[in-house]
Amino acid sequence: MSIKSDHWIRRMAEQHGMIEPFAANQVRYQGTDKIISHGTSSYGYDVRCADEFKIFTNINSAIVDPKNFSASSFVDVTSDVCIIPPNSFALARSVEYFRIPRNVLVICLGKSTYARCGIIVNVTPLEPEWEGHITLEFSNTTPLPAKIYANEGVAQLLFLESDEMCDTSYKDRQGKYQGQKGVTLPVT
Repeated sequence: MSIKSDHWIRRMAEQHGMIEPFAANQVRYQGTDKIISHGTSSYGYDVRCADEFKIFTNINSAIVDPKNFSASSFVDVTSDVCIIPPNSFALARSVEYFRIPRNVLVICLGKSTYARCGIIVNVTPLEPEWEGHITLEFSNTTPLPAKIYANEGVAQLLFLESDEMCDTSYKDRQGKYQGQKGVTLPVT
């Protein structure tokens, strides 16, 4: 298994539609405004989060239960920024849509810019032949409100290519998050 470089990522995105929309280089400005970078890096790809957020609220004294998750635990927000309450979390989705090749495993990690502010992005794999928007989870570990910027970089993807094809891909086993669009809540 080997980690893939910017050249490989560009080729796979441009020739096979692995990432759409795709930024072939690091983007650090929108017009003249400096932004949190996104796009291709030396050995990865920095994804952006869309402007659709689900912010956790506990006004109903809910219990977070992955087997019986209630959508009423979230407030839906569409905005250029998301303010996450202290010691809380929010869900979002990537701007980019992914089609992962059968011999590739992708690992999604948080960007250090956010980590240095106490905002943690859940580490998650994108399995072979999974496709969809990534549902991103942001945890605000601080006692202060925290801000996430839509349409700017929020997480980095590392692409690991195997020397052989897997026997059973995410698509083969009809994974429950296959083809997800928008922010997707837990499915049992």
